Amino acid sequence: MNSRRPIEATTALVTGATDGLGRSVAIALAGRGANVLVHGRDADRAEEVVAEIRKRTGSDRVELHLADFASLDEVRGLAEAVEASVKELHVLINNAGIGTGLPDSRERQESLDGHELRFAVNYLAGFLLTERLLPLLRRSAPARIVNVASLGQHPIDFDDPMITRGYSGVRAYSQSKLAQIMQAIDLAESPAAAEVTANSLHPATFMPTKIVLEEGGKPLDSLELGTRAVVRLAVDPELDGVNGRFFDRLEEGAAHPQAYDPRARAELRRLSEELVGPRLS
Repeated sequence: MNSRRPIEATTALVTGATDGLGRSVAIALAGRGANVLVHGRDADRAEEVVAEIRKRTGSDRVELHLADFASLDEVRGLAEAVEASVKELHVLINNAGIGTGLPDSRERQESLDGHELRFAVNYLAGFLLTERLLPLLRRSAPARIVNVASLGQHPIDFDDPMITRGYSGVRAYSQSKLAQIMQAIDLAESPAAAEVTANSLHPATFMPTKIVLEEGGKPLDSLELGTRAVVRLAVDPELDGVNGRFFDRLEEGAAHPQAYDPRARAELRRLSEELVGPRLS
C-alpha cells in the first residue's frame, strides 16, 4: 500500500466482500499477498468465499468476520473483533452496501436501529466502523481508507435526512453515497490525516454485479475495471499522501458541490454522531 511497506506486510479489511466488487477486490488483494479480512453478513456464503479465495490465490492469510450492517451493535462487534485479531490494520475499504432497488426493496425500509436503511447500511455503518478502527489505523500508519461511493449523488436534506417525504430508492442510495464522499473529505481535514489518508471513488458504471443485474440494468463497465480502481486507491505507491479526493474510476473527478461545503460536512458529522449514539468510541 505504500512504497515503504511491501504488499505482503499489508493487512486490509474489505467490507461487503462476499459478493460482487468486494469479493473481487478481496481476491485481488489476497492474490498480491496481502493479509485480507473478509467481511460478510451470511456465514455460509462468507465461508464459501473465503474457501474460494484461498483456492484461487493459494493464500492462507484470509480471515472471516461477520456482521449485519443494518445493526450498529453488530458493526461495533466487528470493530472489536478486528482489533482483537490483528495488531495492525493498514487498509479499510468501506464497500458494503445495498443498491437503489432489487434484490432489496425499492420501498422505504428502516434498519434495526430505526434509521433509513440505505443511509444506515451504505454510510452510517461505515462511518461508525471507521471511527472505531481509526485509532488502530493511526497506530499502523501509514494507512488508507477507501470509500466505495458512486457518481450517483444526491444532496442531503438535513431537515429530512431519513427521507420520510418523497422517498425513492435512487434518492436514498445517492444520498448515502454523497455522505461517504463527505466523510472521506472530512477525515482528510482531521488530525488523523497525518497518519491515514481517506479517499472515495466511483469504481465503474453498471458493473455485472447482483445489484445491477437484478435491477435489470445492462452492464457497461467490467468488474475488472472497478476492482482495479479500488485496489489502486488501496495500495498503489503512486497515491502515497493523496488525501480527500474523489475519483471517477482511475482518474480524479469532482463530486457534488455539497461535498465541498464545510458547513454541510460539519452538519453531517453532527447528525452521524447523534444517530450512532454515545457508543461511538
